[in-house]
Amino acid sequence: MPNDRIPPEEPGSQPVSVGGQADASRRDPGQDPGPTVEHLVSAELSRNEAERFRQLAEEAREVRDQHREALETVRQERERLREAGESARVAGEEARAAAESARHATLDAVHATAEALAQTLEGMKAVEDMRRVLRNLRDLPGRESN
Repeated sequence: MPNDRIPPEEPGSQPVSVGGQADASRRDPGQDPGPTVEHLVSAELSRNEAERFRQLAEEAREVRDQHREALETVRQERERLREAGESARVAGEEARAAAESARHATLDAVHATAEALAQTLEGMKAVEDMRRVLRNLRDLPGRESN
C-alpha cells in the first residue's frame, strides 16, 4: 500500500498537503490561493517591527519611570529644604526674641546703675555739704577749739 510509508501524525501538528500543484489546480478561481512568500516575509517584517516598537515603548516607560523617580527625589529635596528653611526661620525668630530680651535686660541694668550712681552722687554731695558746714563752723571767730 502507498500509505504505509507516511509517518503517523504527531499530536498538535498541522496536516500537510501532499498534492502540491494538483491541489492548486482543483481550487476555484475566486478562492484565495493562500499566503505567498511575499506575504510571509511581510508578516515577519511586521512582527519584527511590532517587536521593535514594543521594545521602544518599554524603554520609554523605563525612562518615564526614571524621570518620575528623579522628580520625586527633587520634590523630597525641596520639601527637606523648605523644612530646613522653616527651622532656620523659627530659630532666627527665637534668637531675635532672646536678643530683644537681652537688650531689655541691659537697659534695665543701665538704668539701675544710673540710679545707683545718682544716689551715690547725692550721698557724696551730702558729705561735701557737711564738710563745708564743718569747715565754716571751725573757721568761725568766736569759737574756741577743745
